[in-house]
Amino acid sequence: MSDQALHIPNGIIGIPTSLVFALIAALIVGACIVAARRGLDDRLVPLAGLATAFIFAAQMLNFPVAAGVSGHLLGGALAAALLGPALGVLCVTVVIAVQALLFADGGVTALGLNVINMAVISTFVAWAVIVLALKVLPSTRFGVTVAVFAGSVVSVVAASAGFLVQFAIGGEPIGQSLGSVTAAILGTHVLIGIGEGVITAAAVTAVALTRPDLVRALRGARIADPESRLAEERA
Repeated sequence: MSDQALHIPNGIIGIPTSLVFALIAALIVGACIVAARRGLDDRLVPLAGLATAFIFAAQMLNFPVAAGVSGHLLGGALAAALLGPALGVLCVTVVIAVQALLFADGGVTALGLNVINMAVISTFVAWAVIVLALKVLPSTRFGVTVAVFAGSVVSVVAASAGFLVQFAIGGEPIGQSLGSVTAAILGTHVLIGIGEGVITAAAVTAVALTRPDLVRALRGARIADPESRLAEERA
């Protein structure tokens, strides 16, 4: 099955465009390093390591999304929910760099392109959607699950839209019109986003129920668990 999860290989986007986005990626990652250092503490360091390892492992596993098409976890929403946008970008960037340099998953010349899409766009969009959703939804297991699921889906579609912008600017001819590429990419990544949403929502909600202090998007708030309240009332 073909993998449609945004790892851009060498040769899809021209070198000049790739270099421009590599510079943009370097500047954003540098800014995230500065921002992340301000809020880094002894609690976040091991959590960042665990999140990075989980995302790395999850990206190696594909799940089917349609006939002949598979996808894998991008990890931006998971990193954003647990770590916040700046540190989340750094964790996903490390994963992307290791995969490109050691496992040839994503082209080396496309590293900046992939960082922009899979780390920067995915993480920041997920963070914005999750935080906004949590302001509207109730502080319950259902509310957290829906917020993270929505953030995951939107982040994956936004990341794929980033690729389409890059392809429109400097894509190499592939014998298909931009319209057909856009329809195929967005349609496929809506399905991938749903798969990512299910995985990410389950993981983040599980952490939120037991250790809400480890979910940066909750900003230290506990979530109400109706089952726990019912058990307490029966005790």
